Amino acid sequence: MDQEKIGKFIKKLRKDNNLTQDELAKKLGVTYQAVSKWENGKSIPDIAIIKNISNLFNINIDELLDGSAKNKKRLNKKLFITITVLGIFIIGILIYFIVHKETYEFKVLDTKASDFDISGVLTFSSDKSSIYISNIDYNNSNDTTEYKSLSCNLYDVNGNSKTKISSCESDNNNIDTLSSLLTNIDFTVDDYASSCKLFKNNQLVLEINATSLDDKIITYEIPLSFNDNCSNSTNS
Repeated sequence: MDQEKIGKFIKKLRKDNNLTQDELAKKLGVTYQAVSKWENGKSIPDIAIIKNISNLFNINIDELLDGSAKNKKRLNKKLFITITVLGIFIIGILIYFIVHKETYEFKVLDTKASDFDISGVLTFSSDKSSIYISNIDYNNSNDTTEYKSLSCNLYDVNGNSKTKISSCESDNNNIDTLSSLLTNIDFTVDDYASSCKLFKNNQLVLEINATSLDDKIITYEIPLSFNDNCSNSTNS
């Protein structure tokens, strides 16, 4: 048993826990002079005090008597190995997705309707797609008609076939103009279509239904257009 090594270990434990000699002494029920003697290697605590020290600093008695935290070192080594293996696994997954990167195509959505401006994008790959309309502006500033509610539908039109693919309602419960109500509207549509060729023949139409104060429904049908050519964009 190395008395000096034990003393240095007690000193390290005390400092690691931000304790003064006097504070440690009070926790253990001894004088600060006794703590000073332990740390200077002039004496060692009796078995009862050693047990209290091990409980206080959450270490084993054999570690304290050996003057080193062997178990913690083994734990740190095991943790290091675990983190290393996990890191290698994560890097492997990232490399897989980089090598097997998926190609996305996109079309920018717009409208030729004079009273509306619409911003959006249609993006798709071989097995997934989405439509996102982020902004709908009503350009008729002279129209101050107030409405109490607003709903809208997004349709896929192919010849005489018309399919609703999404719908929405304004979350604004206040009576307001069409322009103001539209600020709360956007669309996100997933899993719509996966082929660029499909959109060369189809057309998207946004239908807006505004309910006036006298319960009349005013309907606007806004055809959406997109750039003719598919652009390729690669994302990992």
